[in-house]
Amino acid sequence: MNEEVLIKVENVNMSFKVPEFKFDTLKERFVNLLKKRKNKTKVFDVLKNINFELKKGESLGIIGHNGAGKSTLLKLIAGTYTPTSGKIVTNGKVVLLNLGAGFDMEANAEENIYLSGALLGFTRKEIRKKFESILQFAELENFRKLPLKNYSSGMISRLGFAIAIDVKADILLIDEILSVGDSNFQKKCMQKIEELRANGTSFVFVSHNISQVKYLCPKTLWLENSKVMAYGNSEDVCKQYFDYCNNMAKTST
Repeated sequence: MNEEVLIKVENVNMSFKVPEFKFDTLKERFVNLLKKRKNKTKVFDVLKNINFELKKGESLGIIGHNGAGKSTLLKLIAGTYTPTSGKIVTNGKVVLLNLGAGFDMEANAEENIYLSGALLGFTRKEIRKKFESILQFAELENFRKLPLKNYSSGMISRLGFAIAIDVKADILLIDEILSVGDSNFQKKCMQKIEELRANGTSFVFVSHNISQVKYLCPKTLWLENSKVMAYGNSEDVCKQYFDYCNNMAKTST
């Protein structure tokens, strides 16, 4: 693969097997359980024939309705999932910003910073250097000893963002996270993203906020019904998406 190409997605399909429950009553389900009958499964196609590439220094937006396969595509790129068919090749360090993933809700912020840092591959010494800046960015200096189970969802999201954004990645996968916290914190997140982009980090950005997508990403991929509807210049693709949404709204009334 060309060194300038950081992500290459070729003919990728992703399917899940979903159980078919055909037992109408509680009695039927109980009998089925006792007799250890296996329910039939059906194949649910999440992504169909996805193709695109991301070059060094580029940012790609991914848009579409809920259930279109956006988050699944990010997990495939991150290596969390393996495609049913097709190929995904990445070149460089890939980090998926998955806020709060792996947090221990019984532990406090300090303990979770070390835990998350270790999961991201940092040594304890490296985490110690980042420790205060993470708490400061998350605006949680006064809550460092409080267990996360007592945090609000916004506080947890801020901590997750502050930890993940401190990772030096070649490719950053962002799944609808720039809406965390209040407006001032969102502005700070955007500034941090801009700083990373200026330093050469490439992004794949999933969001329902079309204005943010157009601002951050020159190119956009529109997914609908598990397929690519459009791929290219963000202004053009987002306009097609808006027109599609407006037509859908008209036909439903």
